[in-house]
Amino acid sequence: MQRRELICRLLPSLIAAGVVAACGSAPPVPEDQYYRLRVPPPPAGNKLLPGTLEIERFVADGLTAGRPIVYSESGKPHQVREYHYHFWTQPPTVMLRDELVAFLRAAKVADAVVTPEMRIPADHVLTGKIIRLEKVVGTPAKAVLELELAVRKTTGGKLIFLNVYRTEPESNDSGVDDAVATLNKALAGIYRKFLSDLEKR
Repeated sequence: MQRRELICRLLPSLIAAGVVAACGSAPPVPEDQYYRLRVPPPPAGNKLLPGTLEIERFVADGLTAGRPIVYSESGKPHQVREYHYHFWTQPPTVMLRDELVAFLRAAKVADAVVTPEMRIPADHVLTGKIIRLEKVVGTPAKAVLELELAVRKTTGGKLIFLNVYRTEPESNDSGVDDAVATLNKALAGIYRKFLSDLEKR
């Protein structure tokens, strides 16, 4: 009887010690990592769209619109996944729009470049769609960025520009940091090409 009582008294302590030991041996949870894209400003150029240009928030489908960084495998192009601990600082639909606002303001393509939140009457509206924004795991490692950019007049809604830009630059390694750096260069290249195409239209 005394042995049974002793076991009953010690059992909670033994269980607690086991829980503490289990917690102590568990690997630490990885810290969340946050990334952003920044496009260098271009030199000021000619006014290509007289009046006010409004740039709407970009649109994107499914996982591409979320903050977790998206990746796919080179042998499985139709399967897309997202990282658990690697995030954009903002949703890509906002981040890429804001970078284009700053880029076109620096280029002085219009009298004013605004967003819908400013509630300013606009002469032209620019819309963007993110078709792909992802890291590709494989050999070679690479990134894929594909954007659709369109400009229309607000009066009458006439479409004056529409183009799809796609690039698949290789990354130096398979890490997320390098993929983000590669995507940053790709975005800068697409915005420069878009500006050049506006000048030639």
